[in-house]
Amino acid sequence: MTGKGREIADMMERRKVDMLCVQEIKWKGSKARNIGGGFKLFYYGVDEKRNGIGVILKEEYSKRVVEVKRVSDRVIIMKLEIGGMMINVMSDYAPQVGCEMEQKVRFWSKLDEVVDGIPTNERLVIGTDFNGHVGEGN
Repeated sequence: MTGKGREIADMMERRKVDMLCVQEIKWKGSKARNIGGGFKLFYYGVDEKRNGIGVILKEEYSKRVVEVKRVSDRVIIMKLEIGGMMINVMSDYAPQVGCEMEQKVRFWSKLDEVVDGIPTNERLVIGTDFNGHVGEGN
């Protein structure tokens, strides 16, 4: 993400994308920052060299954020109130195939826990880099 914020904002504007889940931002911290062009990035990362996740929202939607849960440097979820409906937007970054099994188990357990914690009357949108962990045989 370093030096790419405005480029991403411009691309989102051109393609009419209002929300974008991003992974591997490689930023340390638990913040929200304007990236230009009327877009705001909510992110979480613990290491400047790897991982880190976030959600980029168009300004009109960033004003509708009710809650942000930064679960880990691989899971973030935010709740927005839009048109009287609660929408949960979750960005995830699954451990790569070469990572330790313990790390993978921790990720999938957290993902299940977060998804199970969403009330049934609310919507869920997941933008995830599953790193090849889906499909037949996985």
